[in-house]
Amino acid sequence: MIPDPESFEERTIRLRDGLKRAGIKVTHQRLEIFRELVRSGDHPDAETIFRGVRERVPMVSLDTVYRTLWLLVDLGLISTLGPPKDRVRFDANTRAHHHFVCTMCGATRDFYCIEFDRLNLPVEVEESGAVNTTQVEAKGLCRECAGKAVQPSPSE
Repeated sequence: MIPDPESFEERTIRLRDGLKRAGIKVTHQRLEIFRELVRSGDHPDAETIFRGVRERVPMVSLDTVYRTLWLLVDLGLISTLGPPKDRVRFDANTRAHHHFVCTMCGATRDFYCIEFDRLNLPVEVEESGAVNTTQVEAKGLCRECAGKAVQPSPSE
């Protein structure tokens, strides 16, 4: 596995620069929402981000968190993942990377793989339209959930 090439500080600088380029004010609430997302590393949904930010900024509203997250998505400073019918999860890492998703608890972790970055897509995909990015999502049981897997009872 390749380590994450971008630090917390580099992501925060990218956020500030991106907001300034778009002519959008860098506010304390926007910074705290982004920081909560980056610190998590678990690809949290908006409600989880809200709960974390609210501990430091009690006056922040859930609406502000949602509006900020969608603004950052529109500016290309974060991305979303997961199927739209589920709770949308947000990702502060916009560099090429992939995801491991636990099918039991939903924990999501980044991983880096040059081979996956270089995947040759089938013609059918190219016929559907122009591809901007490709992400591989590996699904399975995380180590914690695998350790909790139902063990046969001694009487069996």
